This record gives sequence, C-alpha cells and structure tokens, in this order.
Amino acid sequence: MLLRRTRRRLGADRADPAAAAALIDAVVARYRDTGLLDDGAYALMRARSRLARGEPLRRIAAGLAAKGVGREEAAAALAQLRDGAGDPDLAAACAFARRRRLGPFRHAASAPSDRQRDRQRELAVFARAGFARQIAEQVLGCTDAAAIAELLAETDA
Repeated sequence: MLLRRTRRRLGADRADPAAAAALIDAVVARYRDTGLLDDGAYALMRARSRLARGEPLRRIAAGLAAKGVGREEAAAALAQLRDGAGDPDLAAACAFARRRRLGPFRHAASAPSDRQRDRQRELAVFARAGFARQIAEQVLGCTDAAAIAELLAETDA
C-alpha cells in the first residue's frame, strides 16, 4: 500500500520502485521492532469489535484475511475470542438480534398467524449474516432480553 501511495504521489515517471521499496521496508522493520506495528494486536482488536457488533467468527476470519492479516495472527485472535467465557458465536448472534431488532428484541408483537412467517424471515436474516441455524434458533427461541441474558449465562458456565 505504501508503495502504491508513493507512486501516486510522485508520479509514475519520477518514482524509483526499488529505492522506494527499500525505504518502505526499513520503515516497516523499524516500526515493528519498536512495537508501533503489531498485526496480532490489530487482528485481536478488529475481531473483538466485529464480534461486539454481532458478526460470526467465520465472517470475522474472512474480514481479517481480506484486510491482509496473516493466518497465524488471525488464528491467534480467533482462538483468544474462543478461549473467553461462553460461545462467541452465540454472543454475536445475540448482539446481532439486538442491533437488528429480531426475535425477543422485536418491537411490535405480531398476530399468531404471522409468527411463523416472521420466524422464517428472521432465520433467513441470520443465515445471510453467516450464523448457524442452531444458534439462530436458540436466540429466536428466547422470549425477552432476560431470557437472552440467561442463555448467555448458561454458556458462560
């Protein structure tokens, strides 16, 4: 990325790719040695924030790979999320339901004839977001926010 910016800033005719690459490599090495660049910390921070926003681990892993995070750093960040209390995918599904106002967080109670249609629609929303059906059904099976808290407490134990 820094090499692309250098070329764009200086122009293709004035840029010496070899000299720019050497300078960039030296700066990156110095920043890594001092701790200013830490891919592991970046991966963990990004994974935690995306989990809090309600994204499943598979989508987080794909997002880290798309950002250019190495496999080892991404795997370590995801392992750290899994080692925490409870099921991270279930916690993400609960946050997703709260953010999208699905299941127990739905504002208006629907008529009994519409409940099955609403459930199927909400299962589809969870599936498009990347959640497993079992997790989506657990969240949608809760009746209110207190039931969600109990569900999360059960997985923490």
